[in-house]
Amino acid sequence: MPPSSTIPVTVLTGYLGAGKTTLLNRILTENHGKRYAVIVNEFGELGIDNDLVVGADEEVFEMNNGCICCTVRGDLIRILNGLMKRKGGFDGILIETTGLADPAPVAQTFFVDDEVRQRTRLDAILTVVDAVHLEARLADSHEAAEQIAFADVILLNKIDLVSSLEVARLQTLIARMNPTARIVPTRNCDIAIADLLDLGAFDLDRILEIEPGFLGEDEHQHDEAVVSVSMSLDKPLDSNRARAWVSSIASDLGQDILRWKGILHIAGQDRRLVFQGVHMLLDVDLQRPWREDETRVSRAVFIGRDLPAARLKAGFEACVVR
Repeated sequence: MPPSSTIPVTVLTGYLGAGKTTLLNRILTENHGKRYAVIVNEFGELGIDNDLVVGADEEVFEMNNGCICCTVRGDLIRILNGLMKRKGGFDGILIETTGLADPAPVAQTFFVDDEVRQRTRLDAILTVVDAVHLEARLADSHEAAEQIAFADVILLNKIDLVSSLEVARLQTLIARMNPTARIVPTRNCDIAIADLLDLGAFDLDRILEIEPGFLGEDEHQHDEAVVSVSMSLDKPLDSNRARAWVSSIASDLGQDILRWKGILHIAGQDRRLVFQGVHMLLDVDLQRPWREDETRVSRAVFIGRDLPAARLKAGFEACVVR
């Protein structure tokens, strides 16, 4: 099938908390006049990213309790095959991977499955990098290095939180790891959509130079110390206790938490209280109102190393209005 008749697929990757969902929301809210199917993958049994994606006109498919690059890749193939059979079609498909994903087996999907290969084409791999925590992640997580190595475009995000000299140094570091990728410094993933989609940037020959066994069997393994703790409550929470709980987690457990996020139902409040954090950096904000068709359930997910699940859940439950 010629490239013009295949559906372009953009894979959005980057380590936990780098800003992938922020970038996805920018793409979906931009006035580009195109229709995208969105596939969101989360590491843990409770999904939150799906409700943090703001595009109302796109279809969002969520895969939980596993990483897209290993345990749920079969789900990815099934979703893609299902999309290919839909009437009306899409202008493109966006895949947001979990922050723990190695992009190699995700990209591999578009070459090893016959039906997917015939109907889609991998357009580009976009990697979002956290300027604050990049070197720490390169030191303790091989996925961070893989995400950079496989990228066609790299967004060096959160440059407003580091000095201009640090930005220049990190650009040099990234360029050494991947000299062919385009590196774009950003604040809040602010970049023109034309610089991200329909690039025709993925180069299989370059990937085969990096990883000669790319088209063979993959044996990707995650750090077993990294776990996901998920929780939910169907009772309203006390605002002061909820905010104090979130703050205490940042100060007491921030070093061990790679990524944390939640949507909270606060008593007497018509808007959702959303918190998102990376280590001890935390953002808490009242966002959009609860929709009439939404069940007001508080949900939280923590991803980190050797997390005290019982302590986290007890603190969460203590926030319920008495």
